[in-house]
Amino acid sequence: MILRIRKEGSDILRKKARLVTSIDRSVHRLVEDMFETMYDANGVGLAAPQVGRSLRVVVIDVGEGPLALINPKITAQSGSVTDIEGCLSFPGVTAKVPRAEQVTVEGLDLDGKTLLFQADGLLARAVQHEIDHLDGIVIIDRATEVTRETDG
Repeated sequence: MILRIRKEGSDILRKKARLVTSIDRSVHRLVEDMFETMYDANGVGLAAPQVGRSLRVVVIDVGEGPLALINPKITAQSGSVTDIEGCLSFPGVTAKVPRAEQVTVEGLDLDGKTLLFQADGLLARAVQHEIDHLDGIVIIDRATEVTRETDG
């Protein structure tokens, strides 16, 4: 089911999301719906607060296959690179955002098994962007430059 993406100004985008304490059927359904919503909106990542759920759940697909993370956290990071980002909750906005070049990420998969991996490039950027959403941080908070489309 395609969910409604919360837009700039929505209170839930500014709140710290709750830890998932049980990976039950409702979490599996949420992840399915989030992937469907993300693909429908042509995004590469989506966090549960963006669809109105205060849970630490993100989905990402940067072209390497779908990745669902429950309670993700960054345990190490290195380097720094600034690049342009967009956000499904901020349509028409692009921002230059500095991020770590490489991150080590820990979280759970849908079976409750620990995932631990290193990411760089677009995957590292997407993971950092989505985890920010779980902490109530949005791209304009980290941006060094923001461009908004105007209705000509």
